[in-house]
Amino acid sequence: MCAEPRSVPRPDEITGLPVREFVAVTASKTPIPGGGSVAGVVGAQAAGLGEMVLAFTRGKKQFAEHAAEHDALAVRLARARGMFLDLTADDAAAYTLYQEASRCQDQDKDAKMAVATAAAIDVPRQMTAVALSLLADLVALGQHCNRYLLTDLAAAAVLAEAVVKLSDYNVRVNAAGMADKQTADELREASKRDVARAAEMREAVEEIVSRYV
Repeated sequence: MCAEPRSVPRPDEITGLPVREFVAVTASKTPIPGGGSVAGVVGAQAAGLGEMVLAFTRGKKQFAEHAAEHDALAVRLARARGMFLDLTADDAAAYTLYQEASRCQDQDKDAKMAVATAAAIDVPRQMTAVALSLLADLVALGQHCNRYLLTDLAAAAVLAEAVVKLSDYNVRVNAAGMADKQTADELREASKRDVARAAEMREAVEEIVSRYV
């Protein structure tokens, strides 16, 4: 039998909390929302900033020839924001699954822990994929956007890179608990490469911004 976990916010409640309450719950003595869930919210904010930059760019005469590209970006940025919010809840659910498995005392504990560990790695890897895609879109947006919003674009890029770095920590700490050490090493190496890619794209955005700021 598995022991009952201590009371924590439900995963599906986290993204519906007002800002002050979300911060207060993060600061409280509960395991969720933790670093993974915060990373998801940060990613959603990064996408939201990108959408704001785009909103102040679309419709302006000087960018008319890029309208189709901007329309496509609008769809992708909104999708990224939604995916980050979904992954925020998924991260909390993965932690709950891990907590339940760790409290189990039955013969299936090892199998349950393996499933929970896989979930705890999968969510940050998904966050990384979304963040890298977002960074690529921010670089593209920076080529043709309202220059008065460039510092907001830079903020979006910095936050998106932070998601990748936070996710890397979560991958590494959970990979340490994997029985398959070769797969664990491969996951850590892939995550390390993604951190480097994120830094390159953030730097690309900052290079664009530096032309005007």
